[in-house]
Amino acid sequence: MNPDDLRSLFEQVRQGRLGVDAALKNVQAATVADLGYAQVDLHRRQRCGFPEVIFCEGKTPEWVEGVARRLAEAGQDCLATRVSAEQSAHLAARFPEAQQDRVARTFWLPSAGHAALPKLGRVVVLTAGTSDLPVAREAVVTAEAVGCDVQLIADVGVAGIHRLLRHRDQFSGADCIVVAAGMDGALPSVVGGLVDCPVIAVPTSIGYGAAFNGVAPLLTMLNACSANVVVVNIDSGLKGGYVAALIARRRTKNAPA
Repeated sequence: MNPDDLRSLFEQVRQGRLGVDAALKNVQAATVADLGYAQVDLHRRQRCGFPEVIFCEGKTPEWVEGVARRLAEAGQDCLATRVSAEQSAHLAARFPEAQQDRVARTFWLPSAGHAALPKLGRVVVLTAGTSDLPVAREAVVTAEAVGCDVQLIADVGVAGIHRLLRHRDQFSGADCIVVAAGMDGALPSVVGGLVDCPVIAVPTSIGYGAAFNGVAPLLTMLNACSANVVVVNIDSGLKGGYVAALIARRRTKNAPA
């Protein structure tokens, strides 16, 4: 509920046209939608700048549909991650206008006014290998949804460092960089030593047995020599893209004219 809505509500209470209990119910309905199986946070966009994101694992297709529909009814953008094949088919039938990325396993249903919002900030997403693309694509979709200009550069890992260096002009001007890497997880530290912006490292669960499903690259990234490298959780493309977009947008907003 925005300040104008609150002012109108308070004015109705002051004039006696609305009781206190009724006003309280209006406020509660405007901030949290009780669906029985979910408490949908309708105030997160006002607090954090972006609506609640649906994490689809463990949810039935009907539950995901219900949350998405409630967000859409509230005039909010709807981003869902880790969308299964079953959930994807169900959502496609109910929301044919939505965008789905089956590599990223995302569902994106923008609000009516989203397209009119200007894109602020530039994020570049790099992957060490092609196998890291599902996580990287999740980061791309997320950063685009938050409102950034995003570029993806894939398969530029340290095993062939010349592949990375030939793209240096493209990523060195970014406001923030996301690097998704598995196996030895060395790429973020290398990238961090080439740029003057934050680097968000996303360890992926790609690799042979000693990679321990992403633990090995996670530890490598946490021990990165480059001071501008920070790390999110294993396979968390959403978190990497989200944080990168917030940094990029804030950096652009605060840039001198």
